[in-house]
Amino acid sequence: MNRPSKLASAIKFGLIASVSTTAFTVSNTAFAEEVGADVERIAVTGSRIQRTDMETASPVTVIDASAIKASGATSIDEVLQKMTATGGAMTNPGVNNGSQGGASINLRGLGSQRTLVLVNNRRMVNSGTGAASTVDLNTIPVSMIKRVEVLKDGASSVYGSDAVAGVVNIILKDDFEGLELNVQSGISGQGDAEETSFDLTTGGNFDGGNVVMGIQYMKRGSASQADRGFSECPLTESGGELVCAGSVYSENGHLYGPDGDYQGNPDGSWDEYNHVEDAYNYSADSFLYTPMERLNFTALANFDLTDDTTLFTETMYSKRWSEQQMAPQPIYTEFKYTEAMGDSLLEHGINYGDDLGYARRLTEVGPREFSQVVDTARVVVGLEGMLDNGWTWDTSVNYGRNDSVDRLANLVNMGSLNKDISEGNFNPLDQTSWSSDNMDGYTYTEQNTGGSEMFIVSGNLSGEVMELPAGYLGFASGIEHRKEKAWFIPDSLTAQGLANDPKVDPTEGEYDVNEAYLELAIPLLADLPLAQQVDLSAAVRYFDYSTFGSDSTWKLGLTWKMTDDLMLRSVASTAFRAPSVDELYSGSATSFDKITHPVTGEKSYQAEVTRGGNENLTPEEAETFTVGFVYSPSYLDGFSVTADYYDISITNSIALVDSNYIAEQCMNSSGEQINTDTALCQSANITYDPLSGKIKFNNQLQNIGAEDTSGIDVNLAYTFEVLGLDWRTGLDTTILLENVSEISGQSIDYAGYITSGMGSFAKVKSNFDLGVQGADWSANYQARYISGMDSYDCQAADASCLAPTVGSVVYHDISGSYYFNNGLQLSLGVNNLFDKEPPYYSGNNDANTDPYTYDTLGRYFYLQASFKI
Repeated sequence: MNRPSKLASAIKFGLIASVSTTAFTVSNTAFAEEVGADVERIAVTGSRIQRTDMETASPVTVIDASAIKASGATSIDEVLQKMTATGGAMTNPGVNNGSQGGASINLRGLGSQRTLVLVNNRRMVNSGTGAASTVDLNTIPVSMIKRVEVLKDGASSVYGSDAVAGVVNIILKDDFEGLELNVQSGISGQGDAEETSFDLTTGGNFDGGNVVMGIQYMKRGSASQADRGFSECPLTESGGELVCAGSVYSENGHLYGPDGDYQGNPDGSWDEYNHVEDAYNYSADSFLYTPMERLNFTALANFDLTDDTTLFTETMYSKRWSEQQMAPQPIYTEFKYTEAMGDSLLEHGINYGDDLGYARRLTEVGPREFSQVVDTARVVVGLEGMLDNGWTWDTSVNYGRNDSVDRLANLVNMGSLNKDISEGNFNPLDQTSWSSDNMDGYTYTEQNTGGSEMFIVSGNLSGEVMELPAGYLGFASGIEHRKEKAWFIPDSLTAQGLANDPKVDPTEGEYDVNEAYLELAIPLLADLPLAQQVDLSAAVRYFDYSTFGSDSTWKLGLTWKMTDDLMLRSVASTAFRAPSVDELYSGSATSFDKITHPVTGEKSYQAEVTRGGNENLTPEEAETFTVGFVYSPSYLDGFSVTADYYDISITNSIALVDSNYIAEQCMNSSGEQINTDTALCQSANITYDPLSGKIKFNNQLQNIGAEDTSGIDVNLAYTFEVLGLDWRTGLDTTILLENVSEISGQSIDYAGYITSGMGSFAKVKSNFDLGVQGADWSANYQARYISGMDSYDCQAADASCLAPTVGSVVYHDISGSYYFNNGLQLSLGVNNLFDKEPPYYSGNNDANTDPYTYDTLGRYFYLQASFKI
């Protein structure tokens, strides 16, 4: 095996931070080939200053194209979400309820909105449905990715808003030559969730330029919760055991009478309601894995206008068709029992004139079918070049737009239905009234539209100012103008409050920002004992928003290379996240929140709460700190270890106030307003009607929260040669020390907890990789460990839970490839090799588990063929 080149040795420290599992591995040799033997300068995510290596004060993980391909991933979220630095809730194909078909990345468990996603160091337009506030990773074509650089600390001083928890920078292939075709097919061990994808990439150099184009198509099938033992029915804990239960919105109707509950029968008779036997199994109609169809087209071109000036363009377009499915619509209505409704209830002691409540699952109408059609386009045009003094410059225009149409079929217009019940034109106690033919006149499809738009003009300049005793003083500076716009237009029935859901107002708004930054790389010491090279990096960014005014952020980093083997590093910075258009301008919508208050006799009560955006929101602010070391001993060639401690503290975070807290703070036991001099109660404007007993108040988004998280990242990597084969091992581990959320003075540490809707926050996550390569074949093994957790819903002292904890989980993946001489490569892989079933826990999210965290699909096989000329 060849010894590492000089360049490979030079970038050794930076690459150490890149190596973990196969999906996160870049070999020294591969990267040396990418950079080039002339030691050209490169820009590393987290800095605008071009360097001759990847040594920076910030920890950066690099994922190369070969590692992505070996994982069998057809979407980049499949790779990113497995990183140990992720946590909380991340939308993926296993999330049926609320995902809207999108895919997101959540670094440090601080929320997807606090992770900045870039493409070629520039912003990607927010995408998804409605007024989207995050980037949908489905818009990024896997086949066109050269590498992904993940910066795991704040970088607002370099990139601006949203880079609080970190940055995901996706670098596309811009120098590809030849033609490559990939075809892949996969299927679960249960014979469902079939997936087929193909992509074609072609490119070439010509006199004074290069063009690369790629097209990718993917179609994914569904899997049903009914087809897995762990999810075939919703489990509930009753009498000290787990029983198959469901929803009180039952088939044939569930009647709430003056003295009891009754279950309807197909023949029109009624029996006493049984909470186990009569509950509706809504899992049978719900997807476990959601189908999607996706088309991506990408084109990149570079044209040399002069010896020192290049015109570059980037064009990206994606179209997504996605679906989710849930049980038929549950409805609830109230009416008086009349003679016209028949005498079927008289035998149960219910008299004419009694007020009745009626809940029903509309199985006659069919399951609720969610679908989205999402178009996303992004175009970048710019110039870049070099001045006579060696400084580099670039200027560009970046425009992106996202348009979406989302539909929800098989809904019932409750406004019309209730009107007909009150007028005697619809008898809810007659089972034939609910027949599919009769319900056609009340059934409709909800259709909402929305979108996002981004426009950026920017310019950057970087180079070396002067030579100092310890090296050259480097700098980068630039300016940027950005405009963001988003909108959401609800279905006309929903907008008028005539449908089953409460009234929703439209969303529309925009803002613009002007920014300028300066970054310096300052060499302090060189060629001294225990100080081979000491560098200080500093950056500051000024921004002026049309929505809230101006401010600035800063960053200081230090790298201390003590010896050839050891480097210490640390970064301290401030970061911010500007409120999104949706947070600022989302239309009002009604929510019915449970509260307990003296005015309700300390009983649980549903208050009518108006939610929506808040134009007075100001940015979230953060302080970030990392410190660690990189050790690569010369006595063990190919081995390296890194360890970094991180701490991120967010203040002024945007959140909803707990509705119960508002009621307690703003209304006394007589229902009168109190504390009206506080901003909270002025905004809430709470009212109580003693006649109807209704409580109403506003609960808009506020800057009333704080987030604190800290932990340790440890990575060990070793590349070596044995038996004439090249071996690669890696162990990447994140230890979560705390993840504290504070809202309205109430503080919760989620570290070690799994929740019912926010995902999980495992204290230890670890990825192990073992890869081996021969002359014409390669094989990989990966193990992914998630430590055991406690159920957040079971933390109360009086909580009675059958499954208050989940044990640790380990997933095993294997893959192998064979390379033919004619450019053909065949690969076979199995994910979740031992068919590990997701764990049940009390207070679970969906499918009796947490699809944000665990693999719900089970063992999965894929076969891949690649041909390259």
